[in-house]
Amino acid sequence: MFNIVILGLTSLLTDIASEMIYPLVPFFLTVHLGATPAVLGTIEGLGESVASLLKVFSGYLSDRFNDRKTPTILGYACSALGKLLLSVASGWSLVLGGRVVDRIGKGIRTAPRDALVAESADSGRHGRAFGLHRALDSLGAVIGVTLGYYFFTRYTGDYTRVFLWSLVPALAGVALLFLVREAKRHRTDVRQIPSLRWHVLPARLRWFLVVSLLFTLGNSSNTFLLLRAQNLGYSPASVILLYLTFNVVYAVASYPAGWLSDHLGRKVLLVSGYVFYSAVYFLFAVLQPAQHDLLWGVFALYGLYMGVTDGVEKAFVTDLAPASLRATGLGLHATIVGIGLFPASFVAGELWQHVAPPAVFYFGGSMGLIAALGLILL
Repeated sequence: MFNIVILGLTSLLTDIASEMIYPLVPFFLTVHLGATPAVLGTIEGLGESVASLLKVFSGYLSDRFNDRKTPTILGYACSALGKLLLSVASGWSLVLGGRVVDRIGKGIRTAPRDALVAESADSGRHGRAFGLHRALDSLGAVIGVTLGYYFFTRYTGDYTRVFLWSLVPALAGVALLFLVREAKRHRTDVRQIPSLRWHVLPARLRWFLVVSLLFTLGNSSNTFLLLRAQNLGYSPASVILLYLTFNVVYAVASYPAGWLSDHLGRKVLLVSGYVFYSAVYFLFAVLQPAQHDLLWGVFALYGLYMGVTDGVEKAFVTDLAPASLRATGLGLHATIVGIGLFPASFVAGELWQHVAPPAVFYFGGSMGLIAALGLILL
């Protein structure tokens, strides 16, 4: 439990840093730097996808060399560096560089950290362990968005000041990681660990990874939700508060969802979550400017979807992967989701710019229903 709390607090601090700036990035790019929505989609998608290629390799190497802590610390340090680059950006190319470095850090740390969480939990309680971790992570997002709103309004729209302040919790999170006590595991001979090949994974895990990719192809970057709010008449400061609402619900729902998954099963919650996601995305599509007040409730529902599915997906992968490939399985899942985010965000940017903003959400909602059907067949 000690490790889970420390890792959760590290994620809390890192998410404070990330969410102080995340809701400002689309406006920093499109309003301050004059980039188009298509450029925004490219930056978000490319940053996630390039970094995500590292997740499976980081997980595999963590399994192979029996080391979780070192890549976790390195990954969080890279994310802090990415925020520093963002604070000195004067053009969208440096924003791209900062986002890629930040996401590379996430790519390095995600699988080893999640394996640490799984190995620090009692048997049969992976859902609660990941639920607690996601709850602390989401609480950090709540605090971060609140601080971002405070600094953004206090400094009258000075993006750079907010970006610089975000470095404080980012560095504190890295320092806290040195308290983690890595569990002593039986050291497996590296020759006994299978090579990184698709066919060595269990069939049910392979099928779930395919379903995850299908779902991700319609799940573009959350920045398009923020742009949709602006499209419906909200100011940047109000959009930050909408995003805060999303994160509050996400934080509250995460731990109960993990607990439920331990008792009802992961698949039930995930199928329900994918269907619920589709309904929420269709609501984003059909809302009109005259109905923009309803957006507060829609963002809250989106937070409920995230709370129900995010930690449960990780617990489900942990259940399906063999112990010798636990970090590999978690890393491969994160890689597939990240790779899918690039075409998802690119397509979303093109649909937004050349068709209409609602088209982004009609497409995403349809892909959510297809993924739910695929998961039912698992």
